[in-house]
Amino acid sequence: MARVFTVSDSITVAVSPDAAYDAVSRPADMGRWSPENLGTTNASPAGAAGLGTTFVGRNKRGAFRWTTRCTVTAAEPGRRFAFRVHAIGLKRPFLRGPIATWEYRFEQVDGGTRVTETWTDDRRAWPTFAANAFDRVATPGKTFAAFQGRNIAATLRNLKRELELEG
Repeated sequence: MARVFTVSDSITVAVSPDAAYDAVSRPADMGRWSPENLGTTNASPAGAAGLGTTFVGRNKRGAFRWTTRCTVTAAEPGRRFAFRVHAIGLKRPFLRGPIATWEYRFEQVDGGTRVTETWTDDRRAWPTFAANAFDRVATPGKTFAAFQGRNIAATLRNLKRELELEG
């Protein structure tokens, strides 16, 4: 089976592109929507993250917890927000290397904003058999692409619900 490096999904949210961007560009708040992310550590900057901002994310999968070091690679209000995950560890992210890139795009459409979330597997140097074997251990028997597809759909549904309740 061919390895999938990118997974994406979209949802329409009844808010402006700027309102959707404002929510997503605050990494500390991501835990409100994501089934896996818990936000950022206290040492990370609060508020909207600008281009080049580095933050430490907190994550969970079942009882397992870990941290990631991320750097914002795109910060275009109302249009695009992206960050690269480049270190991972339990209490602190010390294992460095390309891990993943997360991107959010915001497009004005009838009824609000189409929010598109995309996950890209940056582990390009890993042989497919090694990545698939690791993925099946780290996720409940799935590849990261299949697992992240489910996470993205849940995140977008939760984002929509919260933003529309606030709006």
